Amino acid sequence: MHGKAFDEVWGEGGADVPREGFEALARWISDTPAHELDRRQQAAEAAFRQLGITFAVYGEDEAAERIIPFDIVPRIFSASEWSGLKAGLEQRVEAINAFLADVYGPRKILADGIIPAELVLTNAQFRPQVAGVRPPHDVYAHICGIDMVRTGPTDFFVLEDNARTPSGVSYMLENREAMIRLCPEIFEMFAVEPVDDYTDLLLQTLRSVAPHGRGQEPVCVLLTPGHYNSAFYEHSFLADAMGIELVEAADLEVDDDIVWMRTIDGRVRVDVIYRRLDDDYIDPLVFRRDSMLGVPGLMAAYLAGNVTLTNAPGTGIADDKAIYSYMPEIVRYYTGSDAKLPNVETFRCREASPLQYTLDNLDKLVVKLVDGSGGYGMLVGPTASKGEVERFRAALIAEPHRYIAQPTLALSTVPTLVDQGVAPRHVDFRPFCLSGANGVKIVPGGLTRVALREGSLVVNSSQGGGTKDSLILADRPRRRANTTPSMRSGAD
Repeated sequence: MHGKAFDEVWGEGGADVPREGFEALARWISDTPAHELDRRQQAAEAAFRQLGITFAVYGEDEAAERIIPFDIVPRIFSASEWSGLKAGLEQRVEAINAFLADVYGPRKILADGIIPAELVLTNAQFRPQVAGVRPPHDVYAHICGIDMVRTGPTDFFVLEDNARTPSGVSYMLENREAMIRLCPEIFEMFAVEPVDDYTDLLLQTLRSVAPHGRGQEPVCVLLTPGHYNSAFYEHSFLADAMGIELVEAADLEVDDDIVWMRTIDGRVRVDVIYRRLDDDYIDPLVFRRDSMLGVPGLMAAYLAGNVTLTNAPGTGIADDKAIYSYMPEIVRYYTGSDAKLPNVETFRCREASPLQYTLDNLDKLVVKLVDGSGGYGMLVGPTASKGEVERFRAALIAEPHRYIAQPTLALSTVPTLVDQGVAPRHVDFRPFCLSGANGVKIVPGGLTRVALREGSLVVNSSQGGGTKDSLILADRPRRRANTTPSMRSGAD
């Protein structure tokens, strides 16, 4: 890791006095006894366990279902910091949707040579089955989770774009509810923007992109792979909070290119499907024939314009990490302006010179699969063993097009409660952006993931990370924060 990390409370180099605006949080941390912080954190974890807030770790025989670690010390963004991030996020997701509409339509960006055509058209995430298909209101990526990192007081970078089936928003909502209940004094000290209307905005977004002519309250459902999926808790949480049906493939059928939901009162026509499974599994007649999770005929109904799928099939091309490396050019091409949120410097290993640089500096770089997720298939050079480095060297030489590399940034730290007390730990940030017929909506908050292991840069829950509440300070007097629907009524 290059340089000493910037701490979001104490600033550069761990100053003796907190940054301006963070004095009250620093005082709260120092004045709250360690045993009381421990008690509150344990109470939060007990509540999460009771509610069933878990995630699954694939490939493990024992204890595959785990409670996601929660940290009681919140992360705070000032109103001005959030204002800048929000503008950059809006610009980015608008560009992502314009890019998707273009590559599945006229392909002007490819004709103009901004991106190599073969990088898109031969990419495993590109879906030729939907080329020429325009979803309602030309929105493809209705829900985006944009992963960001910070390296200084004003230095924010986008680490990757999640445009397929981004997860984690339920943790954002549950973390806030836990903080309101266990640390109410925080919300007396600060005027905090609420996040509890996210599910209302999500439902509005889904309804807004229903097929034309389907009335004021189109029928929306959430399609889950089932309770064995790692994010099933979130699926049930969101369906419950929105008041829509949580369905599996067996609950749906397609008749004459129309999707119907089976209910005890008969069939109900479905207009919008918020699907939480990848393209490969949504329809065995079009994609993977062995899929038991999808609905036969679903793609025919989609292509006929009779149902909206969110996110649209084919959005994975926008979060491929090789495509990500072109996002500054993509934003400039579609918006006419430079990207307000910069990328992390990225080396495309498919190209000879960046590949050679990567091979020569493996012990200093982070290397990722272009279609990887969850912290898997990744090398963190500075902390990797010689054996791991050599395995990645062989993989890079064999299939260089499958990888990108990035420098190991000095990610910011936030005070975090660990076994030894409160100590700095590295964090990232995933805000959630909703795109519908009425434009982009972003709840003032997001999911902060924290690397609980000292010195670790890997924040994924599957790799030992945890989560924090992310407080966006309001530019107005303090108002009482609301609770989230699921904590009032219980979770599925």
